[in-house]
Amino acid sequence: MEKNLTTGSVFKNVIFFSLPYLLSYFLQTLYGMADLFIIGQFEDVASTTAVSIGSQVMHMLTVMIVGLAMGTTVSIGQAVGAENRKQAAQDIGNSTTLFLAVSVTLTALLLLLVRPIVSVMSTPEEAVSGTVAYLTICFIGIPFITAYNIISSIFRGLGDSKSPMYFIAVACAANIGLDYLFMGVLRLGPAGAALGTTVSQAISVVVSLLVILKRKSIVLEKTDFKPCRPVMGKILRIGVPIALQDGLIQVAFIVITIIANQRGLHDAAAVGIVEKVISFLFLLPSSMLSTVSALGAQNIGAGKPERAIQTLRYAVLLAVGFGVLVSITIQFTAEQIVALFTDRSTTAGAEVVRLGGQYLRGYIFDCIFAGIHFSFSGYFCACGKSGLSFLHNILAIMLVRIPGVYLTSTLFPATLFPMGLATAAGSACSVLICLIAFAVIQRKAALPQAEG
Repeated sequence: MEKNLTTGSVFKNVIFFSLPYLLSYFLQTLYGMADLFIIGQFEDVASTTAVSIGSQVMHMLTVMIVGLAMGTTVSIGQAVGAENRKQAAQDIGNSTTLFLAVSVTLTALLLLLVRPIVSVMSTPEEAVSGTVAYLTICFIGIPFITAYNIISSIFRGLGDSKSPMYFIAVACAANIGLDYLFMGVLRLGPAGAALGTTVSQAISVVVSLLVILKRKSIVLEKTDFKPCRPVMGKILRIGVPIALQDGLIQVAFIVITIIANQRGLHDAAAVGIVEKVISFLFLLPSSMLSTVSALGAQNIGAGKPERAIQTLRYAVLLAVGFGVLVSITIQFTAEQIVALFTDRSTTAGAEVVRLGGQYLRGYIFDCIFAGIHFSFSGYFCACGKSGLSFLHNILAIMLVRIPGVYLTSTLFPATLFPMGLATAAGSACSVLICLIAFAVIQRKAALPQAEG
């Protein structure tokens, strides 16, 4: 399970580590999209809207948990790079204790806030009951979502990105089958989508725990699970800014959803569908963040910062190349993609396809800029400077993304295209801030050498 990534070709390490992560994220996104796709085949626009809104809330919670778990990945990665197995074991044990407490607290709190959350989302009246049912079931399943993501972060910190891919493949297959059972056969609607997601996550956790029991590359003792302030402090110092960053990004998306919801049911459905498509297309940029974090942490822990910078460069090149390619492709295929998630033969479905195509054509350019700032965020995490990731995202959100979406929605009420461009402009702002921060870090690192 443990793999040292501080030697050999940097480019090969990036490719071989990122591919399994890319595939696992693809599978995780696939079963999220499966809910939307399958319910679109059996239910009306109101049910599709309920699942799209509910899944967006769950996506926000999930990425915040993943962001917090980045502290675990980086801490373990640095320990592995420094060949300190005792420290790695303590990081794993304390992470388990910490996230157990987080999952229980979140579950209790969110179950009490289901209806206020649905209200804050400005959910169209036709979709309220479905959204409440979806979120209630998904909130009950938060311990499984948390368990899967913390287990995956531990494996990646140890240099193993393949095992999480296998775990999520099991969940994906189970979810698709359960979706057809719950929504197609039993006609449970949004509640069926939530049941499929929750049960499949539970299955994935059981499989991953069985694998862990069979492997003993890192031997854990009871004392490793006892809360240790320095260990938990480091995990939280790295993870909290990333969780806040990811949460704020999702809050910005939710604000966009609220703006769209206020424009009507068709706009709400169109934006919800496109958000799912974009989350799918963000596979490679997101995999670069995790890759740079894990590989960079091991190399920095091993005293090889130059390899961490090389990792960042390759990640940026791969992400930008991908972003340019999909941005061009989407200009010719936007409506056809949106039509996969609704019935365009109906009047309502045709309107959703038209609006969704507009929004997707503008939004898609975000793939280029997001790939760059995701890679830089991974590097900042590996250096233990995750606060920079939070900084560039909050500035971009507050100064560009939200004001831009609000203004374009007000100025262009007949089209969603400008709203899509506004989201991409937010990421462009993040890129500029990341470049400045990176230049400052490199200049400070060079000063002691120059003085010497």
